[in-house]
Amino acid sequence: MDLRFDGLRALFFNGTLKRSPESSNTEGLIRLSADLMKREGVEVEVIRTIDHDIAVGVYPDMTEHGWTTDEWPALYDKVLAAEILVLCGPIWLGDNSSEMKKIIERLYACSHLLNDAGQYAYYGRVGGCLITGNEDGVKHCAMNVLYSLQHIGYTIPPQADAGWIGAIGPGPSYLDPGSGGPQNDFTNRNTAFMTWNLMHLAQMIKSAEGIPAHGNGRSEWDRGRRFDFENPNPEYR
Repeated sequence: MDLRFDGLRALFFNGTLKRSPESSNTEGLIRLSADLMKREGVEVEVIRTIDHDIAVGVYPDMTEHGWTTDEWPALYDKVLAAEILVLCGPIWLGDNSSEMKKIIERLYACSHLLNDAGQYAYYGRVGGCLITGNEDGVKHCAMNVLYSLQHIGYTIPPQADAGWIGAIGPGPSYLDPGSGGPQNDFTNRNTAFMTWNLMHLAQMIKSAEGIPAHGNGRSEWDRGRRFDFENPNPEYR
């Protein structure tokens, strides 16, 4: 089957705590997915969030709320330009990194904005996640990331997460010599499946010109349209 995904764009946010050019185990796993996408015609960009001056907060532009600088508005433009968003990061104390949490908060800060169809801005885009570490927590971290993405409007395809943790407890990280990470068939299979499912679903949604706007338009709802919805307890409206 000759499948091509030219015209699709993917953005990977790496929530590592290591600044460039320090080696990032998460970036090692990202490369597997990103390189596959590139081979299939997808335009890919990978961004380490810690390399950017992203303010902490839950507003689209924190310079309007007392911060001197904030690179998030420029990064948000890249988010909107991408049909595929993959949030990636390490596990610390069994949970997502502070950088991962910050990027989710800033995505959430813009989730009230609307697209041209009056839907929430992230409608019509697909999301997934990659997690690395050397202790337990891949599924816990993935649940938080994927729930957050769908809650703000992203569509999540089947098996939209992959990760590598090695043996439970302290030990080698993904890119460390002898870790077995890059050769791990379970991780490689899940990463390949996630990547293909992201491309398939993004292509399907783009070909359909997005998620149909009937029944989910915030601007229409605010104007009083209810899309055949009936409240059995009208006194509580």
